[in-house]
Amino acid sequence: MPRPKAMHAADPPWLEGLNPPQREAATALDGPVLVLAGAGTGKTRALTARLAHILAERRAWPSQILAVTFTNKAAREMRARLRALIGPEAETMPYLGTFHATAARMLRRHAELVGLSPSFAILDPDDLERLARRVIDEAKLDERRWPARQLCALIDRWKNRGLGPEEVPEAEAQAFAHGRGAELYGRLQAELRQLNACDFGDLLLHLIAILRRHDDVRARWQAQFRYLLVDEFQDTNAAQYLWLRLLAAPAFGGHGQVACVGDDDQSIYSWRGAEIGNMLGFARDFPGARLIRLEQNYRSTGHILGAASALIAANRHRLGKTLWTEAGAGEPVEVVTVWDGEEEAHAVAQRIERLEREGTSLAEVAILVRAQFQTRAFEECFLRLGLPYRIVGGVRFYERAEIRDALAYLRTVVRPDDSLAFERIVNTPRRGLGEKSIARIRAFARQAGLALPAAAERIAETDELGATARRGLRDLIGKIGEWRAALPTTEPAALLDTILDGSGYRAMLSADRSAEAEGRLENLRELVRAVEEFPDLGSFLDHVALVMDNEREDGRARVTLMTLHAAKGLEFDHVFLAGWEEGLFPSLRALEEGGEAALEEERRLAYVGLTRARRRATILSAASRRIHGQWTSALPSRFLDELPDAHVHRTTTMTGGPSLWRAAVGRADDPFAHLAQAGGRGPGVVRAARHPGGPTRLDGLAAARTLPANPAIGVGARVFHDKFGMGTVRARDASKLEVEFDHAGIRMVMDGFVQPMP
Repeated sequence: MPRPKAMHAADPPWLEGLNPPQREAATALDGPVLVLAGAGTGKTRALTARLAHILAERRAWPSQILAVTFTNKAAREMRARLRALIGPEAETMPYLGTFHATAARMLRRHAELVGLSPSFAILDPDDLERLARRVIDEAKLDERRWPARQLCALIDRWKNRGLGPEEVPEAEAQAFAHGRGAELYGRLQAELRQLNACDFGDLLLHLIAILRRHDDVRARWQAQFRYLLVDEFQDTNAAQYLWLRLLAAPAFGGHGQVACVGDDDQSIYSWRGAEIGNMLGFARDFPGARLIRLEQNYRSTGHILGAASALIAANRHRLGKTLWTEAGAGEPVEVVTVWDGEEEAHAVAQRIERLEREGTSLAEVAILVRAQFQTRAFEECFLRLGLPYRIVGGVRFYERAEIRDALAYLRTVVRPDDSLAFERIVNTPRRGLGEKSIARIRAFARQAGLALPAAAERIAETDELGATARRGLRDLIGKIGEWRAALPTTEPAALLDTILDGSGYRAMLSADRSAEAEGRLENLRELVRAVEEFPDLGSFLDHVALVMDNEREDGRARVTLMTLHAAKGLEFDHVFLAGWEEGLFPSLRALEEGGEAALEEERRLAYVGLTRARRRATILSAASRRIHGQWTSALPSRFLDELPDAHVHRTTTMTGGPSLWRAAVGRADDPFAHLAQAGGRGPGVVRAARHPGGPTRLDGLAAARTLPANPAIGVGARVFHDKFGMGTVRARDASKLEVEFDHAGIRMVMDGFVQPMP
């Protein structure tokens, strides 16, 4: 039921139109404040109004306010809104910006206290990795066994927690180079000081050290900042929160005039250091803190908010709030069960095309996935249909670095004269071939009039290259020869698997402990799956070239494809949430590594996804997924159980249901028995307990793919295909059938891959 609005006569411009909680957040200027701002509740407006009110009330000069957020874009938006409210005075706030920019400004005033000069340089990640590689080499360690990127990721995690080299727990130091992690951290810091440089983590780490050790400096900054404001508080890491406490918490002599705005239900970045405990412990660190809840949502319909609120209520570690709206109930959240990932993409495409026919701009449509590899099926489907799309927060599947590397290996094997592909992989992973060695091979190729691979093969038998480079090059050439010899007798997907293992590429990614490494490995697994759909590697490479040619921007409105993490802060009229299955979402890897805390973060991620939708949200769950050529049944995500029927409409595209599946593959048992049919909603709608036996291998589907040719299937016959479902044969050419499928359109398939239906 709509809640009453408070009326205030002659409000100043910055307070006009604020609802009561927003107004309270803007005007509560005495003591600590925690603003719990739900999705779409206007928290940026409330935060900007607070800044304007502080300045208008002359509580502080612009230079006496510290206002920090996470991105330059957010900082620019805050400043622009403030300028619109109070005019040019907004430009005179020197400490309104990102955490890193503000910390750098402060650190330059005291750099000598940590052994730096005020002109210190800030190294980007590439420069830092090169420096780490030098440290590893000087420590007499094998960089192939202990990669520099892995060391940098480990040190970054320690810095995010505010830990210097001497503070790293001994057990954690064991995670690198047999217990030498902390030692190497110390060496890297010494090298940085020698260079008069910092990385991004050092900006806060050094500042924390100064504020801890120098009471006079801390007191000076505490007096400088009369008010502190923090945006997106749920995303702060331990070091950022410690810095805030040192500046404002009473325990460190601070005045407590701090306001933090965030949403514990949208804390989804623990993998990069975010600590939800910062929000949960705010009242402890700032006694007497006022808690203000922004709950009126200005974005989504009642059904979307009802579903999202019920879902997130299952989390135990939260401060709690209930979103509501005056926008009306709208349409229930649709939960759709499909056969597999390909049908999932097709079902979404059909709905998007219908929306476009009804007048919806494709720019108002988004597909949100848990993992990047999921985008491939959508990309392939959309390209076939001519449906324009864009990838946000990432790159298109075939443009990703690991995919380009794998494709370069395939091109080198299939096309012996492909110099560009060979140059890309010749030292990836590293084989001791530096730029000088590669330049020498190039020069020899030009002189001899040879393609680079042929030139490399010849020069490897000479003494033109150093011993290490020569050994690495010979090893690669030998393997390429083996892979090329296996082309006629090895399945394309199996050969790609062999190449990824034999080249050391998978091992290189497995040794990388960065947050992105597992996603890159998953993308390679998806590439292997893509290759399975083609008779040979040449056909697959031709297909990829055509796909890449179709990926030019032309100014048209496009469907947005992105991960759930990348979608935070965005909103669309229509949102499709794909892959809500156990093991995929919630992520099995996250649950294995983080237990209950990880499950709650996965649930927060689901909440973020749902609350991106303004008008309509559609959730999809596949009954089976193909992994490395084998079909495996997929249990619907436990999150589907937590969506209340009052806000959800459940349906399926699995024509005929489980009985048809049994008839098609000749099985009496039913691996979809755990997908209850309630109220005629069809299979795939989980209602109660998980399937007691866990995931079931769909052996029948695997068998269906290997059946011998069936000449009895004629024109007009009804058939079942394990990928495309039910269809009618339109034409036959030897063992090939042209079939018009009920949901997948007209496809050419082999008769041994279908089952005749009565």
